Amino acid sequence: MDLLGNTVQPYAWGSHTAIADLLGEPSPTPGPQAELWMGAHPNAPSVLTRAGRAATLQTAIDAAPAQELGAEVNARFGGRLPFLLKVLAAQKALSVQLHPNREQAEQGYARENAAGVPLDARERVYVDNWPKPEILCALEPFEVLAGLRPAAQAAEVIDGLGVPELKDLTALLREDPSAKTVGRALATLLEWPEAGRAGLVAGVVDAAAAHRAQGGPYAAAYDAVVRMNADHPGDIGLVGSLLLNHLVLEPGQALFMGAGGVHAYIRGVGIELLANSDNVIRAGLTPKHIDVPELLRVLDPEVEVPVLTPRQAAAGVEVFDTDVPEFRLSRLTLADGAVLVVPGDGGPRVLLCVEGEASVGCGTEPAARLLLTRGQSCFLGARDMHVTLTGAGTYFLAETGL
Repeated sequence: MDLLGNTVQPYAWGSHTAIADLLGEPSPTPGPQAELWMGAHPNAPSVLTRAGRAATLQTAIDAAPAQELGAEVNARFGGRLPFLLKVLAAQKALSVQLHPNREQAEQGYARENAAGVPLDARERVYVDNWPKPEILCALEPFEVLAGLRPAAQAAEVIDGLGVPELKDLTALLREDPSAKTVGRALATLLEWPEAGRAGLVAGVVDAAAAHRAQGGPYAAAYDAVVRMNADHPGDIGLVGSLLLNHLVLEPGQALFMGAGGVHAYIRGVGIELLANSDNVIRAGLTPKHIDVPELLRVLDPEVEVPVLTPRQAAAGVEVFDTDVPEFRLSRLTLADGAVLVVPGDGGPRVLLCVEGEASVGCGTEPAARLLLTRGQSCFLGARDMHVTLTGAGTYFLAETGL
């Protein structure tokens, strides 16, 4: 068992309070804190200390991959920890985006390498050859856009604004009410002629501001457009956001984003678990590169983006079931003084405390214990068997889905 030192990513959309409060550090912070990373991603690997020497988690895995990951995980994922655990704190809206499956990622990465596109080039889409499914569990009410609306509903949302420039678009949605039509509508907006783009976005934002106070089923979506305009003024993705389902996750609910599912995080704090990748295909609300042809290749307009409630697997253990091999997310809850057996023997795990504190024990050796307090996390290698928590609080456990 190893306590982890983790990196906070200072992306511009991050909160000035949430992560600092979790870590017990001064708040508000001078700059934004967007994500706390726990894992072995090459851009910001966690750090641990063994025999008095500090090293990255990836270095420790490289030294003994079968022992740290377990034989099955090591063989399946080539010596790579397959998941990345994050605390995500969004104060401003993130980009509308989607992620590839494994085959798409491998092909796209190879294609751009063969074309000689530098990894840090603005137009680069695939920065690695891994898929990036992800799950987000809300720690507080978390506002999201998730999956494309049915075509008829998308037309109704947009028609409700009465913006004349969009009449042809909604006519198309009504004439061919298939999921693919909604995907084509999104592409049409992203390729809107530059000369008319500013006027269209301004008209939509003004109309949304006028209609949000009138109530009705789409008032919240209109309100989101107005608020996101403060984060991304004039972005064509504001119009595209109306094609997506708008919802607010309640604390303890989770959202699963499989390959090809379009989504965006608007505001909130949550636990995110994803495959160990940074492949993002953007579709608005961003100054970064948008590759519309690649977006259409990867987009699955029929994919569901389900809201999950956890399954009670054992006393104090709730599991958010998904069908991906790279990860599984569980929430562990201890009453005061309780003892809980941590699932997942034989594979790599990362355990994060979000409330309370507990003593983490391994096997029957009394000396093999560490104290995990709020904001701290630890790595449990495949050799760490029969791990128990003793104390009180709430914890999130990341493991593989194998």
